[in-house]
Amino acid sequence: MPISRLGLVVHQGRPLAVQAADVVRAWCKDNDIGCTDIDVWKQHEDRRGGMDELHHAGNPDLVVTLGGDGTFLRGARIAAKNDAAVLGVDLGKVGFLTEVACSDVEEALEAVHRDEATIEKRMTLTMRASRKLEIPVGIDALLRYGHGPALPPPAVRTDGDGDGWGVALDVTALNDVVLEKLARDHQVALGVYLSGRLLASYSADAVIVATPTGSTAYSFAAGGPILSPNTEAIVFTPVAPHMTFNRTVVAAPNEPVGLRVLPHSGPAAVSIDGQLRGVLDPGDWIGVYGSTRPLRLVRLRPTDFYGRLRDRFRLTDAPATGIDGESERIWRPETPVPADMAHLRLPPPAPAPEPPANPACEVPEE
Repeated sequence: MPISRLGLVVHQGRPLAVQAADVVRAWCKDNDIGCTDIDVWKQHEDRRGGMDELHHAGNPDLVVTLGGDGTFLRGARIAAKNDAAVLGVDLGKVGFLTEVACSDVEEALEAVHRDEATIEKRMTLTMRASRKLEIPVGIDALLRYGHGPALPPPAVRTDGDGDGWGVALDVTALNDVVLEKLARDHQVALGVYLSGRLLASYSADAVIVATPTGSTAYSFAAGGPILSPNTEAIVFTPVAPHMTFNRTVVAAPNEPVGLRVLPHSGPAAVSIDGQLRGVLDPGDWIGVYGSTRPLRLVRLRPTDFYGRLRDRFRLTDAPATGIDGESERIWRPETPVPADMAHLRLPPPAPAPEPPANPACEVPEE
């Protein structure tokens, strides 16, 4: 996909990200490609919605994010509106979304421009609500207490009243949609519906509706399963429910999850990909379902999701296996793959060598 215009999302709090942004801008200039910084927040200004950011950037066909997974999610919500590809440069600590190393930025841009990169599609979620989502004055600061300043939430556009089906919200969730309690001593009470049928009424700290990509985030921390990002499914996980049934339910991507706040429940906060987007009162509801717009991720090499899973979570082998010998990191013969296995996802015969560090991505010492 030859690049005609590029949108750049930079974590301004990281010197390495700011330095890498200069590399991207220089590459764009050398290749006569338009480059616009997007999702730039200035104090005392409202943050633009995804569609407004796209128009501001001239509808880029590639969005490059420089930071960790949080920065990547900022770019993803914009790119998904226009089917743009996203190139996530890894500058974070524990990231599953960003994959391209800082030293590979120019190589990645060249590969995309020459149509030599792999585009990996990831399922996303969208939603409807009984009314437009709003954040009561002061509550966002309360929920952020102790975590320092944060970006304000982007604007949420709505589309009509839905004739009983609620309002369609112009939101994209790559990881999850979370409904959680506001009062420490009062759990949120919800009726949970799958495909329009009641699963159960939950009294819990929170409930999570996640994608396979988001299964390694909050859902995992709450005891949910890890799903391959190559699958399509909706993962429903309750957090600290006061009931016997406390397990995750994995639904099909076309099976919507409805969450209705019960009449005598306390208010519930709605978060999308970890960011507060509104508060629901008793009687309100949201419906979360698979979006028709998947996210397109740029990959330079085949994704080693399970190797990254082992490394990022620092998985250790059972001590009892110590005397039985070590397991090989990659297990497959060197010979060609048999015809009946040609359709399977398999690792390459030998791991690719690590590329040398690029000095342009190193922050000089003071």
